[in-house]
Amino acid sequence: MRSHNIRCLLLTVATLTISPCADSQKHAPRSTLIQNAKTVYFENQTGSDATGDKALDELRKWGRFKIVGDKKSADLILLLSASPYRGGNILLASGQTGSIENGQLKEDKVPNYTAPAPTREAYLTVIDPGTGASLWKGQHAWGGLLTGYNSAGARLVRKLKSDMKR
Repeated sequence: MRSHNIRCLLLTVATLTISPCADSQKHAPRSTLIQNAKTVYFENQTGSDATGDKALDELRKWGRFKIVGDKKSADLILLLSASPYRGGNILLASGQTGSIENGQLKEDKVPNYTAPAPTREAYLTVIDPGTGASLWKGQHAWGGLLTGYNSAGARLVRKLKSDMKR
């Protein structure tokens, strides 16, 4: 009976010490491309200049990356958008819409020619400019009276900063 209690205690202690480590690793950017990057190109596709400006200000305040004006000279692309990154949207000659994911063409089941639905979330995606692959993703509720109407982009930059420290 006593050995059973000791085993239960050891199992409980092991579970409590492993859980925080696993949780912190789940959100940390593991890509060496992100860790080694020196330059970024920032692109705001939210449709809100104020939200993009606040995110850019937060990025400058952080000072981790040099912000460049050309995608080709950047180590990373930081895309702030009102919808999740899908590897690039395209319009085929037939009129069908789709996207490229991991180098593969994926046609939409129903063509989507219109802007996305009203924004509920803002998304920040760190993209490898060479492959178009997503290296890190974050999302945040679009904000309001208490959190600030245009604060979502800045909050996402702070989340990236926090995840890079882990």
